[in-house]
Amino acid sequence: MSTRPDLTGKVVAITGGGRGIGAATAAALADAGARVAIGDLDLDVAEATTARIGRGTVAVRLDVTDPKSFASFLDEVEEKVGPLDVLVNNAGVMPLATLLDEDDAVTSKILELNVRALITSAREAARRMAPRGAGHIVNIASTAGKAGIPGGATYCASKAAVIAFSEAIEQELAPHGVSVSVVMPGIVQTELSTGIPDLPGFKSVTPQSVADAVADAVASPRLEVFVPRSAGPLIRYTRLMPRAAGLWLGRKMGVDKVFLEAHADPSRAAYEERATRDA
Repeated sequence: MSTRPDLTGKVVAITGGGRGIGAATAAALADAGARVAIGDLDLDVAEATTARIGRGTVAVRLDVTDPKSFASFLDEVEEKVGPLDVLVNNAGVMPLATLLDEDDAVTSKILELNVRALITSAREAARRMAPRGAGHIVNIASTAGKAGIPGGATYCASKAAVIAFSEAIEQELAPHGVSVSVVMPGIVQTELSTGIPDLPGFKSVTPQSVADAVADAVASPRLEVFVPRSAGPLIRYTRLMPRAAGLWLGRKMGVDKVFLEAHADPSRAAYEERATRDA
């Protein structure tokens, strides 16, 4: 970004903020003047992140799959930091497998964390924002939600659900003064994307790039936020193609193999184990 947004005094809660995109977003928003609270299942990691960021950032243990835990999280945020202005729904997992190989427990976990928990979190935040006539909900999705990719069918489906959900609640919440953004990164250089290579014409981006895009969207609300920006026109163009032409282009870019090969990459094993541990 050429200039840093001014978010002075904004109270922001970020789910899954201990690592990766969430941690980078917490730092970017705190640098812009926001008062930030990080929620994460791993409190030790969240506290280490807040210590590194400073600027009054607080850490709270949060299990986003438990509605009571999320309500308690927001209660604590509002008690310690102030009335909620912005929720960044960042928590999510990305186990990869083919439809035939994916265990049902893993399917359930992806949908539970990436979809149901996000909906529950948005609802709880909106119920606090709407009576005040202001607020902003930022949902982290993925460009994978715009294009089904072999080897990640359930993950793609979960992010497609987040995009459609965001489009719907944007219209529902606008009369209450609450804005909605859905952030759609491509391949982000975090543990979640271990083993996933860059694609021709579609290079990976840093967590900082996503964080800067979130900060910009909070300062100037809009629904669709692609990271990089060039991903938006590319996806729109390919979706207008005849199906056969789109598949041909995807094969030329290597999209049809990118998740399948990543799943088989031994370097990804540690993330897959942690992402599916509870399942």
